Amino acid sequence: MASHTADTAAHPRFAEALRDLGLDVEIRRFPDATRTAVEAAEAVGCELSQIVKSLVFEADGAPVVVLVDGASRVDVELVRRALDTGEVRRASAALVRETTGYAIGGVPPFGHRTRTRVLADRRLLDHGVVWAAAGTPHAVFALDPTSLIAHADGTLADVRETAV
Repeated sequence: MASHTADTAAHPRFAEALRDLGLDVEIRRFPDATRTAVEAAEAVGCELSQIVKSLVFEADGAPVVVLVDGASRVDVELVRRALDTGEVRRASAALVRETTGYAIGGVPPFGHRTRTRVLADRRLLDHGVVWAAAGTPHAVFALDPTSLIAHADGTLADVRETAV
């Protein structure tokens, strides 16, 4: 039943990625878009920090996906250091779609159109279960953070802004 749910609730590309990985995850679909982490946390009924934001940046012109909890902001200087690269900036909406195959607000942590380097903030491991977009702003899925980061082929790093 869960795979049927994934087929209908998740974006078709993401549903295919789940099948290819042999993952049977709970997908929740919402009538209203959950484009922000706050909206997603409210819809799921979880803590904001249990939402995984999949954000695309450009590092010296090359796309990189950064996974960070919904309560945090990415520190681009920490991303730059983790990648040992020059300039890091937010990717345009066009580059996000071209790289991942998904629109901003629905980008999942894996199942992207092209293989892209992934950095995962270490704080995601603070939770037993996290929720991430399932390819659309209307659907999220739950997974333990260690598995999620492994399936994303993510490298653990400290990339979130910290209070000064």
